[in-house]
Amino acid sequence: MRFMFTLARIAKCERGATVVEYGLILALVFLAVAGGIAELGSSDEGVWTNVEKKTTTAMKGNV
Repeated sequence: MRFMFTLARIAKCERGATVVEYGLILALVFLAVAGGIAELGSSDEGVWTNVEKKTTTAMKGNV
């Protein structure tokens, strides 16, 4: 009997739903940040390749 009362009280509680909602929002923010970092990394690669080529050329004295 006490178990049923506790179960009914837990079912009425909305704190768990709020935690789940915040968890989903946090997951979406994480995915957006991860996607942005991945995109920045792939677009930034060309810049660093160009810097590497120019540095190598300058170090060889073929400016």
